[in-house]
Amino acid sequence: MNSSYRWIMVALGGLMGCVAIGAMFSLAVFLGPISEATGWSRAAISAAMTIDFLVMGVAGFAWGALSDRFGVRRVVLCGALLLGAGLTLASRATSLLTFQIGYGVLVGLSAGAFFAPTIAAVTAWFDTQRGLAVSLVSAGMGMAPLTISPFAGWLITHYDWRTAMGIIGVGSWCVLIPAALLVRNPPARSATALSSVEGVVPPPRADEMTLKRALLSPHFFVLGGTFFLCCAAHSGPIFHMMSYAQFCGLSTMTAVSIYSVEGLAGLGGRLLFGVAADRLGVKRVLVTGLVAQALTIGTYATIRDAAEFYALAIVFGVAYGGVMPLYAVLAREYFGQKIMGAVFGAATMLSAIGMAFGPVVGGWVFDTWQNYRWLFLGSGAVALGAAAIALTFPRVSRAPAQA
Repeated sequence: MNSSYRWIMVALGGLMGCVAIGAMFSLAVFLGPISEATGWSRAAISAAMTIDFLVMGVAGFAWGALSDRFGVRRVVLCGALLLGAGLTLASRATSLLTFQIGYGVLVGLSAGAFFAPTIAAVTAWFDTQRGLAVSLVSAGMGMAPLTISPFAGWLITHYDWRTAMGIIGVGSWCVLIPAALLVRNPPARSATALSSVEGVVPPPRADEMTLKRALLSPHFFVLGGTFFLCCAAHSGPIFHMMSYAQFCGLSTMTAVSIYSVEGLAGLGGRLLFGVAADRLGVKRVLVTGLVAQALTIGTYATIRDAAEFYALAIVFGVAYGGVMPLYAVLAREYFGQKIMGAVFGAATMLSAIGMAFGPVVGGWVFDTWQNYRWLFLGSGAVALGAAAIALTFPRVSRAPAQA
């Protein structure tokens, strides 16, 4: 499909994901000011983020199914309205429960409306360069910590936390509602281009497969299992990286800069792996990335100085950032576009559950052994498990280039 609007869809997906995910993750900026102003514990405020992950995962499946049926424009428009409403409610909350409903439930619902549905919609616009397109949308989402969080930090220095959060809520409406109205469905095709699968009996044709059949297929078990273990493996190391660097004697500013380098490397990894997947095949690039992720995570248990942290941050960021968009490409290749939103939403739900495990397990490991060694060794082992499952993916042959 050669419509120039497909690249506008990529830009819209990246922009909306950046705003939605960035607003959700800006809670880290608000944590201290909210606690000081309200007297709520940091653990109780942080629980809103755990709620976000769980709600986003479940909602992603539901939003994906709705986007398959009613189109992605309606879904992202609902998500835009919910994001502004959640932030506005949270900014006016006078009780912890109200805050967690606004920031945890409503913002989580909103985030779920943007991740799986927008990526699924973008895949429908591309017959070639699909890996690159999905990676660019993912890279836009990856820009969230580098854009919305600094903006929230600037607002906090000029206003109280309630005003700052309210401004972000109204700003999200101003950006996301017009963007959502620009979203289009792809032009109708005379025939659906389906990639062939080598080495095994392929799944039923995409136009013949029901959602129930897809979710019970071995292909989905491999996709969902790999996605779950991948996220369970890297969520703990990502969340506790700054604490581990400080535990090793590095300054707070050095720890922050290491975290930033890791995030920037993740953006590069998304683009690098997307291009590589288009040229070398998705499965080969995914397995390579998962093995690199596993080895890097395990190596963290052996390092202590800043130079080693920076070097591993680059490799780790490229690896975990690079593999994330590839799951959407595989879902599209195996299950087609008709049920892509629901299938990828279900896989995203499993990944969100995996993400929710890492922070709490990492905290338990440190509280039990007073170091993070077993977190990194255990997470590395889990990442190897993800790579092992990924080896069972049927290899998807590349579609021939189209003029």
